[in-house]
Amino acid sequence: MSASAKFIEIQSVEQSFKTAKGVFLALRDIHLTIAKGEFVALIGHSGCGKSTLLNLIAGLTTPTAGVLLCGNKEIKGPGPERAVVFQNHSLLPWLTCEGNIHLAVERVFGRTESRAQLKERTMAALQLVGLAHAAHKRPGEISGGMKQRVGIARALSMEPQVLLMDEPFGALDALTRAKLQDELLEIVARTQSTVVMVTHDVDEAVLLSDKIVMMTNGPAATIGEVLEVGIARPRSRVALAEDPRYLQCRKAVIDFLYTRQAHVEKAA
Repeated sequence: MSASAKFIEIQSVEQSFKTAKGVFLALRDIHLTIAKGEFVALIGHSGCGKSTLLNLIAGLTTPTAGVLLCGNKEIKGPGPERAVVFQNHSLLPWLTCEGNIHLAVERVFGRTESRAQLKERTMAALQLVGLAHAAHKRPGEISGGMKQRVGIARALSMEPQVLLMDEPFGALDALTRAKLQDELLEIVARTQSTVVMVTHDVDEAVLLSDKIVMMTNGPAATIGEVLEVGIARPRSRVALAEDPRYLQCRKAVIDFLYTRQAHVEKAA
């Protein structure tokens, strides 16, 4: 594998937590490489450690064993090159949409850029997600879908090398979810971002990603299988509905989750 295909490297990673009942092993023997510009979906049943793995890449937690690298540098904590979009938009309710994004922009670029440049970055991020018109509205004045778009804009405003998304559309209704999935496809095409996204949705994983990482059931979860999607971009959900490769990938993920992993879940 070439150096460019090893932008994110996860080597022999293990994650355990101390609990009142003793040590809980969440993840074991995790090996994964992600190329620059690749869109990777993490999927598996609840409790399989998807969010734990995402938090490790974000630097929000430290592995019990093993090492994580981003751009050949060890991940030792959070950094502006790795931005996170949570399921809960996590916007500050007393700030406007513009204010929430400006806060992130100022944190990353405040020492090197003028106020005018920071303002320009903030508005460019809002325009990227189609929300320039809502710049002066507060989170309580906009819809759930719009809040999540502000969260995505805030993450992208920092010009991260990696966009980490923890079920960003999980709390939205089906139509809003589909619209934001399509918008995310367009944004990633424009920004060429490297994306790692946690999802429970098989169709979302196949529609959006280049590679689907399927996790075994926890505790002591690991990567059970990695599926290369291999569907050309740009992608249209309507065109893909009857695409043989899409249907093949969808079947492979469903088979892994509900056939090969189902008996473990039932025994829990």
